[in-house]
Amino acid sequence: MESTSDTVEKRLERTPRVFVTRHLMPSVEERFGELFEVTLNRSDTPLSREELVAAMQHCDVLVPTVTDKIDADMIAAAGKDLRLIANFGAGTEHIDLKAAGRHGIMVTNTPGVFTDDTADLAMAGIIGVPRRIREGVELIRSGKWTGWTPTALLGTKLAGKVLGIVGMGRIGQAVAHRARAFGLEIAYHNRKRMPEAVERMFAARWVETLDELMAQADILTLHCPAGPDTHHMIDARRIGLMKDGACIINTARGDLVDQEALIAALESGKLAGAGLDVYPDEPNVDRRLIRHPNVMTLPHIGSATREGREDSGLKVIANIRMWADGHRPPDQVLEGLV
Repeated sequence: MESTSDTVEKRLERTPRVFVTRHLMPSVEERFGELFEVTLNRSDTPLSREELVAAMQHCDVLVPTVTDKIDADMIAAAGKDLRLIANFGAGTEHIDLKAAGRHGIMVTNTPGVFTDDTADLAMAGIIGVPRRIREGVELIRSGKWTGWTPTALLGTKLAGKVLGIVGMGRIGQAVAHRARAFGLEIAYHNRKRMPEAVERMFAARWVETLDELMAQADILTLHCPAGPDTHHMIDARRIGLMKDGACIINTARGDLVDQEALIAALESGKLAGAGLDVYPDEPNVDRRLIRHPNVMTLPHIGSATREGREDSGLKVIANIRMWADGHRPPDQVLEGLV
């Protein structure tokens, strides 16, 4: 399997010129300043395409985030000194990896850093949507709550229900580990079946096709990367296979789900609710989702912990230092594994 850059560069004989596209944790930015000739975006305003290209023409290392789409034309327009794109975050679908490889530009990421943080947030949806937490909060805030009654805001018990996990990587496994404590039955679909030891660890059973998992799940949670093979993988047909009153949780990528199909299923009552941290056109969120009483709409905060964001920044620094010293960075992205 080919990497995005087949050769390790020789040691850089000068201090690397590094451009960071978004405002990072202060401790991380301070460390960048100590080690590199760094340009920081302290305003945290997303850069335009033209601003990104200009940055790529005058640096050795670009440090982008998921908000920075870097396509083949932009890579072709980069300066000759750009030899490393050290991504802040695990996902790299916003970077044209093949184009980077063709131009001899290595790509690194920061895998594993946000596993627990994202799994924790997914569990908030897995618990909160069936128990109608958003509706309860709104009732209190509106001042319309008249007191306890035996039949008010009846949700769904978690224990004994089937949690369908789509994508059994690091985050999917972390969700399975947490969900077991709530008595959920774990079923999963993955491109490849996990080893038997992993299935035993999480008391998880493999479901061979996504269609089968959709039909079995009371709660479906998505933990797979974005790409041509997963675009709108949760569409109207597959939502139609789900049990009436099921829920969908998405803390992965917005375009995994056909948003119009999701909204139609919510408005018809086919789905009881959804927990969403990602959207197809961020930062725009469809008002129909916001208005729905049992949709938890969160502003892409799956990785938003102080610890996670600091650790990710330090991983970026480690990758840059290894590259500058002429060694292969620990988190070099390999095509087919992102």
